[in-house]
Amino acid sequence: MPLPLSGTGLPRVKLLPAAIVLFFAAPAVALASPSVVARDLHVRSGLVAQAPNAFDLVGLHWKGSGVVRFRTQRADGSWSTWHLSAPESDDLPDRGTAEARRSRGWHLGNPFWVGRSERIQYRLDGRIKKLRAFFVRSPLLGGTPQQVKPFTENAPTIITRAEWGANEAIRRNRKKGPKFADNIHLAIVHHTAGTNNYSRSQSAAIVRGIELYHVLGNGWDDIGYNFLVDKYGQVFEGRYGGMEKAVVGAHAMGFNFGAVGVALLGNYNGAGLTAAARASLVKLLAWRLDVAHLDPLSHVTRISAGNPEYAQGTSVDLRAVSGHRDTYPTSCPGNNVYAQLPSITRQIAATGLPKIYSPVVIGAVGGSVRFTARLSSAVPWTVTVVDSLGRTVASQTGTGTDVDWTWDASLTPAGLYRYTISAGGAGTAAARPVTGAIGATLPTVAVTQLRVDPSVVSPNGDGVGDTARISYFLSASAPVTITLADAAGHQLATLFSGIVDQGSHSFVWNQIGLADGRYSIAITAGSTTGKRVTSKTTFYVDRTLAEPKLSAAALSPNGDGLFDSTALSFRLNAAAAVRVELWRAQKLVGTLLAQTLGVGPEQVIWDGRLGGKRVADGSYDLVLKAKDSVTTVTQKFPVVVDTTPPRLRLVSRSRAQFWTNEPATVTATWGTRHLTKRVRAGYFSLPALRAARHFSVTATDALGNKTPTLRG
Repeated sequence: MPLPLSGTGLPRVKLLPAAIVLFFAAPAVALASPSVVARDLHVRSGLVAQAPNAFDLVGLHWKGSGVVRFRTQRADGSWSTWHLSAPESDDLPDRGTAEARRSRGWHLGNPFWVGRSERIQYRLDGRIKKLRAFFVRSPLLGGTPQQVKPFTENAPTIITRAEWGANEAIRRNRKKGPKFADNIHLAIVHHTAGTNNYSRSQSAAIVRGIELYHVLGNGWDDIGYNFLVDKYGQVFEGRYGGMEKAVVGAHAMGFNFGAVGVALLGNYNGAGLTAAARASLVKLLAWRLDVAHLDPLSHVTRISAGNPEYAQGTSVDLRAVSGHRDTYPTSCPGNNVYAQLPSITRQIAATGLPKIYSPVVIGAVGGSVRFTARLSSAVPWTVTVVDSLGRTVASQTGTGTDVDWTWDASLTPAGLYRYTISAGGAGTAAARPVTGAIGATLPTVAVTQLRVDPSVVSPNGDGVGDTARISYFLSASAPVTITLADAAGHQLATLFSGIVDQGSHSFVWNQIGLADGRYSIAITAGSTTGKRVTSKTTFYVDRTLAEPKLSAAALSPNGDGLFDSTALSFRLNAAAAVRVELWRAQKLVGTLLAQTLGVGPEQVIWDGRLGGKRVADGSYDLVLKAKDSVTTVTQKFPVVVDTTPPRLRLVSRSRAQFWTNEPATVTATWGTRHLTKRVRAGYFSLPALRAARHFSVTATDALGNKTPTLRG
């Protein structure tokens, strides 16, 4: 039922039946008690709600397909700007985890540091069924450390959890402990999307507020990020578990396993990255990737655990230092930071040289053991093996950019041995060594998830399907050979041969000079003992369908003569049975064409109708299929049908502030003057209208759909 209004015109917010106000004090830190208060808000746009207590950070949760915007009022009566509640909506745990299940069914807004505030006003767009606010109070720490000694040699200056006031009592993984990956395989850079207007002394309180919201609001095990960096260059330890360990965070849904997430405090879509923040980001990642012996300039293949952009099991090629938007269509880490990532990565790679990359050890005692690694430059290297008493049982030295040595351990007694790969000189001229253990048992080698994408390659030079990506997962480090064979099983070529580390891998196969037909790719993985396993998959080469192209990816079939249709054109190099189908949400809606066609160019024009009736607005796929003597070649083209004008609203007459639900071209008229402006979705201003007595404004989207005239 609707919540009653108080005498001040503010709605009373309802205390959650099962929730209590959550207070606690960080152990061994003297500070005012931080708190989180959860409240259900009345689902009605434009209301102003009085918070139960003054708060510093706020986050919103809601159910429904709409979006929520909010602003907050400080004690002096001034209001903040309007914020989109979830600008980085994929800063989340992986699907299927306990962390994700606790908030299932809710949209989770980002935590926004707003400074000491007392009220919140919110606007709802679209379908919102339930709205909940989490008001976080995070007082400043007295004597927050400003110069913290590195916790270990060669590490950057980091403010630890104890030093910024993390509360270990609220962590949800205290019994089982945090989750760990096998290693760090990439770094993902974020921004928190909150305010950039904070002081150096407030940074620890912001980090603490994010921790409270992530754990007590979202229900996560701990703070989602592994590290956080403020605009002053201060670095904060994030998720509990050990800064040198591969702790699995909750910051990039689908790609958290094996990724270190670093969040820059603030919003960098407009603001510039400070020199201090950049320098600390470089130093932090140079150290952390060196711990993992990961080359910052390399590319890695990761298998998505599932998100709206990459379905579960999808093989994705990523840079070793990626922005969050590389794994999901988000603005994170802001346009300013994302544009600098290539140069930041080069700085990371040049910091702290020399380095040892991609160490691989294959074999076991009782056979042969092979040591391989890459070096950042040509330097002396040494591999040393010692027994349980620390006595050297084998060693080898060399100089160059590669380490490659095989130890004959066939006569070595069974037992546990330890190895060290070192490189460079002494002191700061030495690379971080690689250490590990060697036993008598070989890990099981298996090749899984082998695929050729696309499964039908058409190397006809039209830019569509001309190359193929071969991807696979290797359960343990091993020598790998990838071969190509024809339909009869005759081997045609070796595409790759070398040592490959455990994990997901892929490479792009160019120059596919094969005749049309069926082929196979086989991956054979062996070990130094001679045991070999093979995985095989089939793919096709078919050049029949060429130059497929959709003239427009969106149409507005409303009869106004603008964008009323789209044309699907293609060329056939051989006769084929062609079908053009319309799909929506993986369901067949109808067939536009089913016909056998000869060699030559073809075109199918679609006017947004099926069976004489216009289809509903929404997202569809036009699927083109050409079946010939070899196989069926399929191409999919996303297309949007949109006959709905944008929504345009006057927010403030005195400030000439407006709102639209989608990008549009706005036309304003006052007196004899005219103004045309391209605006993004959300709030925008037309300052020229502030002094106008009367004006009219319309908004037109990219397809020519136009709003009714808004007069003011």
